[in-house]
Amino acid sequence: MEINGLPLHPLVVHAAVIFGPIAALVALAFLVPRWRLKLRWPMVGLAVIATLSIVAAYLTGNDFLQHKPELRTSPQVQTHEDRARQLLWVTIAFGVIALVSGWFATRTGALRVVLDVLLGVVSVALLVLVFLTGEAGARAVWG
Repeated sequence: MEINGLPLHPLVVHAAVIFGPIAALVALAFLVPRWRLKLRWPMVGLAVIATLSIVAAYLTGNDFLQHKPELRTSPQVQTHEDRARQLLWVTIAFGVIALVSGWFATRTGALRVVLDVLLGVVSVALLVLVFLTGEAGARAVWG
């Protein structure tokens, strides 16, 4: 997975680092009832883009490590890889919950409360894990 001889992972990571936090912040703003309908489709669209970009970053990172197995011995790379695995699952959960929340945006009652709590939790987790994963990756590269 290369473009003009450059590994694709560092290029794809930039999309993940941009769209992940933006999608999470828009999802948190979606929780405000008066903004919900205005942010419904932007949240859904950003959630899809963020999920796809983070999954792509994960897959290209695995490919990168397969071509450079000597990097696996670095504790910094191992930390980055562990956090990326956590981020992958949180991102998938975020994408699913954001889509369901967008679909049921006009619902009220218990379903709305459950969806809002789940969306809030995964949005905050996504923000934290994007930061921690990116920070671990930067430390692995730049020391």
